[in-house]
Amino acid sequence: MIYTTEIVVHIAIDDFLKKLENADNMKHWQKHLTSFEHISGDPGTVGSKMQLNYTVDKRKVELIETITHTNLPHEIYKSYETEGMYNYQKNHFYTTPEGYTKWIVENEFSPTNIVYKIMVLLMPKAFKKQSKKYLLDFKNFAENGTSIQHA
Repeated sequence: MIYTTEIVVHIAIDDFLKKLENADNMKHWQKHLTSFEHISGDPGTVGSKMQLNYTVDKRKVELIETITHTNLPHEIYKSYETEGMYNYQKNHFYTTPEGYTKWIVENEFSPTNIVYKIMVLLMPKAFKKQSKKYLLDFKNFAENGTSIQHA
């Protein structure tokens, strides 16, 4: 399943990237994130890996994030692997005429087991809705300092 999500965040691209690339900020816009740990490579560089831990309805989910390409401030590509699912994400950043940041995310989800294959087939809107929610939560955090922890 492949789809694109986009949003305009009303801050300059330099400030946008500082907030987006600071791992300590993830707790403010990634719902269910319980912890993260850098596990290899130099943070922010191609090949670096981070373990992200989420708890969703008492179910623990562990993702391994790998940076696969970077050309900041214009783009950064990442892969996310978990049991049963592989997600490849291309993040593109543009400056709007007003000086804001347009963030376009191309997602490709590839299920690796039957359970996730069925989920992708039956619930594609749920994946798209969650992706849009992350972008909206980041926008609220970046523009207003609104954290989902206090919502």
